[in-house]
Amino acid sequence: EPVAKYGTLDVTFDYDSQEQKLLVTVTAVTDIPTYSRTGGSSWQVHLVLLPIKKQRAKTSIQRGPCPVFTETFKFNHVESEMIGNYAVRFRLYSVRRMKKERIVGEKIFYLTKLNLQGKMSVPVILEPSYSLSGCDSQMSMSEVSCSESTSSCQSLVHGSAPEILVGLLYNATTGRLSAEVIKGSHFKNLAANRPPNTYVKLTLLNSMGQEMSKCKTSIRRGQPNPVYKETFVFQVALFQLSDVTLILSVYNKRSMKRKEMIGWVSLGLNSSGEDELNHWTEMKESKGQQVCRWHTLLES
Repeated sequence: EPVAKYGTLDVTFDYDSQEQKLLVTVTAVTDIPTYSRTGGSSWQVHLVLLPIKKQRAKTSIQRGPCPVFTETFKFNHVESEMIGNYAVRFRLYSVRRMKKERIVGEKIFYLTKLNLQGKMSVPVILEPSYSLSGCDSQMSMSEVSCSESTSSCQSLVHGSAPEILVGLLYNATTGRLSAEVIKGSHFKNLAANRPPNTYVKLTLLNSMGQEMSKCKTSIRRGQPNPVYKETFVFQVALFQLSDVTLILSVYNKRSMKRKEMIGWVSLGLNSSGEDELNHWTEMKESKGQQVCRWHTLLES
């Protein structure tokens, strides 16, 4: 099969270092997988500026096997001296009437590759989303950046929001909801200038907000990017699955029984954001396959 089997975006980058702004034009998509594989003939491209994920954009929805968008989006406050720390994540979704949009492919484009003067047109070849290809195929933003340009590694760690990689799996036959806490990224010790001792607490709530179950990982000591790889199983009947909320809270365990929350994220009924809601929906649709996603922690 050809390399570009998840779609190729025709993209133009135009960076203005004086204004510290980046214009991204999405012109068209080619090489879209066959209709039967994606189940859609309408398409939309989502963009987000990494690592902070605060600036987002999406194209209009276009139909047909070779959709043309020609839409330009502006990202502000992209400092030229920090350009190696930024990336734009592109995701192509197939949009079906009366059904949830479905991710077809994605690509993280690092701005280290940019011309700092003038426009640059590039084909962005999409890869399978890491919801399709298992957990470990997608390195965290910091790991990839460090391998691409070691110099930007240090500043990236200081400028990034803490994130957590979570794997979700639901077995409708047994009614078992499995949540794997895989790893964290950019965990900080707020009080001291040393890496934190962290653990993750998982709490399952019913539709009324009452606690159904809770558990926590073991402690990872002195690690800003800890690897947990611990799985917790909750008993949730299929009819309950849309009515529960799973909260993951990351704590820094300090001496003398004190602890401080680094951040939290919630999935399910009361999801803390669009990414979290999408992750829960993909888990429900994935028919027993684990779906892994990075989530930016919210401050307590």
